[in-house]
Amino acid sequence: MHITTELLNNPILSTVGAVTTLLTLLSCILVIFTVYLYLKGIIQVWIRIGRGLAKRKIAVFAAREFNSLRSMLVDSGLFLKSNVVQIEKNSIKKAKGMTLFLVHWESFESQIEEILELKEDHVGLIIYAPQDEGKINQAEFNKIANERNTIVVNLRGRLLNDIFISMITTGNLPSKY
Repeated sequence: MHITTELLNNPILSTVGAVTTLLTLLSCILVIFTVYLYLKGIIQVWIRIGRGLAKRKIAVFAAREFNSLRSMLVDSGLFLKSNVVQIEKNSIKKAKGMTLFLVHWESFESQIEEILELKEDHVGLIIYAPQDEGKINQAEFNKIANERNTIVVNLRGRLLNDIFISMITTGNLPSKY
């Protein structure tokens, strides 16, 4: 018993114990801070994705292709049917205030000027122009390319991905996000 008491009162062991305790506390603080920084980055992305998918409206400028495009969006399970709105040629201004424009090129080629004027900088614009329906002429392509947050898609398989990314990266979100 006398040896145990001497060992516990030994100044070297007490110093080693204090340093070990201090290193353990610093390690815990570092781990907590790292988890905080990680979650801070991830949570912001989750919030943007959640808002983008739940609250934002997609204006689909299409005639006979609208049902097919809406089905693609709704069937993905990412978008609500009520958030996909058809915009017809005689009601383009109905899209004002919506946060993503999906334009079927062949249907709305002649109205692209009006659509570009209606589009605000924070609004994403995706032009769906399948190659079998003809290419976008260079002058029109340049007008589209000079706008912010625009994408030209030729493949239907890429369309859903580009819509999803646009929903995350564009929109009127509070400045803290």
